[in-house]
Amino acid sequence: MSVSQRIVATYRGPGRVVRDMLRDGPREDRALAMVMAGCFLLFVSRWPSTARQSHLDQVDLGPLLGALLLGLIFILPLILYLVAGLSHLLAALFGGKGSFFGARLALFWAFLAVSPITLLNGLVEGFIGPGPAQNVTGLVLLILFLWFWFRGLWVVERGAVK
Repeated sequence: MSVSQRIVATYRGPGRVVRDMLRDGPREDRALAMVMAGCFLLFVSRWPSTARQSHLDQVDLGPLLGALLLGLIFILPLILYLVAGLSHLLAALFGGKGSFFGARLALFWAFLAVSPITLLNGLVEGFIGPGPAQNVTGLVLLILFLWFWFRGLWVVERGAVK
């Protein structure tokens, strides 16, 4: 199944998609590709709002994009690895049977699966600006991300892979 098909399937059943990916075995290369693709799409989604900020504040766009690149492409993946590890340790305290890889997969996949909404949120933020539309898209993004992540983590930590 292609990545785009899996993203669509995640909106119907996030647990099933994570379960299917776990059946492929621990593929750290895929997990790294997921987190890097998610970070790149987040970087792209921030372009309109960064350009808006640059125009409104009368500052050069180059340094703003450079800082954004550093933060989202080089630092954010490390933070996400840490969060995934901590989520596995927390789940283990409550009887979780998963693995660190499974926790990474659940978080990284949730991060990549919400990328269509992330791109929409970036467009709304950049072209419409602060207001109800940005609040609604941001809230939808947050709810979907947390749902995908927690549902995937639930599947991983319950040992539901056969």
